[in-house]
Amino acid sequence: MGPFDSKSAKKLWVVRPAAALDPRRSDSVVPSAAAAAAAAAGEVVRAEVEVLEDYGKLAGELDGASPLEIMDRALERFGGDIAIAFSGAEDVALIEYARLTGRPFRVFSLDTGRLNPETYRFFDAVEKHYDIRIEYMFPDSVEVQALVRSKGLFSFYEDGHQECCRVRKVRPLRRALKGLRAWITGQRKDQSPGTRAHVPVVQVDPSFEGMDGGAGSLVKWNPLANVEGQEVWNFLHTMNVPINSLHSQGYISIGCEPCTRPVLPGQHEREGRWWWEDAKAKECGLHKGNIQHESSVPNGNGNGASSVGSLNGTAREDIFGTSDIVSLRRPGVENLLRLENRKEPWLVVLYAPWCRFCQAMESSYIELAGKLVGSGVKVGKFRADGEQKAFAERELQLGSFPTILFFPKHASKPIKYPSENRDVESLLAFINALR
Repeated sequence: MGPFDSKSAKKLWVVRPAAALDPRRSDSVVPSAAAAAAAAAGEVVRAEVEVLEDYGKLAGELDGASPLEIMDRALERFGGDIAIAFSGAEDVALIEYARLTGRPFRVFSLDTGRLNPETYRFFDAVEKHYDIRIEYMFPDSVEVQALVRSKGLFSFYEDGHQECCRVRKVRPLRRALKGLRAWITGQRKDQSPGTRAHVPVVQVDPSFEGMDGGAGSLVKWNPLANVEGQEVWNFLHTMNVPINSLHSQGYISIGCEPCTRPVLPGQHEREGRWWWEDAKAKECGLHKGNIQHESSVPNGNGNGASSVGSLNGTAREDIFGTSDIVSLRRPGVENLLRLENRKEPWLVVLYAPWCRFCQAMESSYIELAGKLVGSGVKVGKFRADGEQKAFAERELQLGSFPTILFFPKHASKPIKYPSENRDVESLLAFINALR
């Protein structure tokens, strides 16, 4: 049997050389040349007893533990072969918990080359506050050059963020983790209900390989998994630690500058990331093992459209149920698209009844429809998930749910509502500007 048996989720530790641990080290996360030479010479710096670890069982034992206790266990078990992944947002809580354990610790971060200036200043403040050196990982310059030259600087707005994230984040992370046996992340269950709702406090990493190579060679610790966002912020303010100044500008989840924006009141924190895409895509690939397969998601819509991600709401047969809103089927929508001179303008929402954002705007859309009765503007709805989704994406500009379209009286193409303000006043202003 190899060092890891994936079926039993158990890790086998073996005698190995270990690099000296220095919290101010400035080398990369990859093991040092000196350590590699020692290994080649057969020199054993520190021997570890062979033990079998069942991380599924350990996760259950630590499920009710505090972040400090979980952090302490992680650093105790892995020493210099574990590092904290620091994103430049509230992950500073991880560094503070590590400091409180009194144990040496390492921190690494991915510098994509497209972070906000405030984030770079935050990195500097954190290094000075904790007297550490963050181990930065950078994307391959040749890969970045090829991507930008072939597709431009902002291709992700047109064809999705996954390719850019793969070059700038995922591949550098893979290189970083190949020099470790474990890593520590700031994932929380409440960050993204669909993709992170079942994050354990410790797990065998389902996506990346560690120093030993092969499936199961890396352990992932998530000390904040069971902590709510407000609790994290209460902790940060209490401990008076450095905070990214972007947070005071409405940013909650912070990534690269072109792909991150402040969230509106009442919006979920992940809605500020890749806002032009369906919420099921709101992982960059660093934690892709969290994403559930559509067939395994309970309360799915059963018609092939994913309810995974922060769009996932309470299962309902239908929404926007009022006589003031016309329920359109595909032939009706196709007819609207063909007409260049309509008797009346139309406002149509493209929706999925399981989408919690659609559910959230239900009352305002119904109220709007009531206000528009007799105004000469027809209000409709078109269920655009399932087998209709491809058509809606191709012909109706569907990017995410809900998408709101206005079909003018004397124009062939519908106009997409550009804002996420879905209150009655904002929608009325949009209609009045175009009717």
